[in-house]
Amino acid sequence: MIDLTINEKQLKQTAQRCKERSIIVPTFEEQKNPKKIPQKIKDELKNIGLWDITPRNLFRITWKNEPVEFGGQFDGVNFMELPKELTGVDARIIALVGKWFPTGSHKVGATFGCLMPRLVTGQFDPTYQKAVWPSTGNYCRGGAYDASLLACESIAILPEMMSKERFEWLKKVAGEIIATPGCESNVKEIYDKCWELKKTRKDIVIFNQFGEFGNHLWHYEMTGSAMKEVVEQISSDKDRVAGLVLTTGSAGTLGCGDYLKEVYPNIKVAACEALQCPTLLYNGYGGHRIEGIGDKHVPWIHNMRNTDMIIAIDDNDSMNLLPLFNTPEGLDYLVKIGVPENIAENLNLLGISSIANMLSAIKFAKYYELTHNDIVLTVFTDSMELYGSRLREYHEKHGNYSQNEAERDFYRCILGQKIDFLQELTYWDKRRIHNLKYFTWIEQQGSSLDELNEQWYNYEEYWGKIHALTPKIDKIIREFNERVGLI
Repeated sequence: MIDLTINEKQLKQTAQRCKERSIIVPTFEEQKNPKKIPQKIKDELKNIGLWDITPRNLFRITWKNEPVEFGGQFDGVNFMELPKELTGVDARIIALVGKWFPTGSHKVGATFGCLMPRLVTGQFDPTYQKAVWPSTGNYCRGGAYDASLLACESIAILPEMMSKERFEWLKKVAGEIIATPGCESNVKEIYDKCWELKKTRKDIVIFNQFGEFGNHLWHYEMTGSAMKEVVEQISSDKDRVAGLVLTTGSAGTLGCGDYLKEVYPNIKVAACEALQCPTLLYNGYGGHRIEGIGDKHVPWIHNMRNTDMIIAIDDNDSMNLLPLFNTPEGLDYLVKIGVPENIAENLNLLGISSIANMLSAIKFAKYYELTHNDIVLTVFTDSMELYGSRLREYHEKHGNYSQNEAERDFYRCILGQKIDFLQELTYWDKRRIHNLKYFTWIEQQGSSLDELNEQWYNYEEYWGKIHALTPKIDKIIREFNERVGLI
């Protein structure tokens, strides 16, 4: 799980290194509630850009950043509510917005949750070891960024068919970049490269997002509590929290579903994937274009006991909505049919997987026949800032976008969503999907069969132990910062 064993000798060296580099590590509590961040650090942030590679931006790993690119402070949770004029459903679809994290994606939080415990316990030696971040995109970007802020070297591994923006930006922060064959669904090739590195190098520590419980725990604490705050802010006594709908990826963000199940026991959690690679839905395989989702396996950190539905989205729908949401012709059409201007002008907050989340939420609302009193929660993982090349590719292939095409894509890709290619899960459906972990994690990756069974048969205690680690981790962080001596 998450090992918090202290290596005293290494810890002294790491604390001295952090002192020399002016590194202060935020606690989970400070990321959850930035009001508790020391005023001195807030004052320093007034002169720092959101994406700047500086240790103080560790304190901007929160859903509550002021939505500005430079000098921002902290406010409430960044979120967006999509109106019926856009979604075609009565349900209130509400999404947390990931653009206002450093690197433009909330994955920077997940990677912090993985690297930080090893650093502050002395299990990771930043003078010698390199942090390896195997990913289908944003996770390795977030990992390389966090490693830079924490004075660690890193190696980024991602499929060669990911967007150019990802590779170009990684050159600024990652010591090494390894492009593996294939697209988003080629996760096995990433794993194979990790095994190759393990056999040939002694200076690496692999942070596999699909198996790192720090990923799950960060979202349980941060994303779960942020969603609860938003619900309390926007809901009335008549409203019901009906669902949480998220594309799977590493299943890290789905960790917030465990938190929400505790707060809203009747909520249903839906895991979504590309129809072109329906692993959870049909034990299927294939390639797809919804960047950031890894497929053909079930992540080790996916709590299948708390997943109630599987939804598959056609990647053509996500890709065809890029020009609708990001060209003058598309936005003019949306405003003309009644979408509020303030919503239309912010649709660039949705990257490709964010659009898939929106479409999945629409299918979820239609399946359960939700009303205006029902709330469906999701996440806009990243924004179009990371996909400009995909829009240019569309224009090169299809030419300029027209309002006729906008009308076509709106009716076909949004209003045309049906309740096909989804499954409400029974006990044995969940068990079937959980069992798929065996073939990746026991046969290929050498994980424990006993632990696989613990995840299912003793799931409340198993996952509960992970969720209970936050206070202990925060205590270790505070003690580490005292060693560093900068507060």
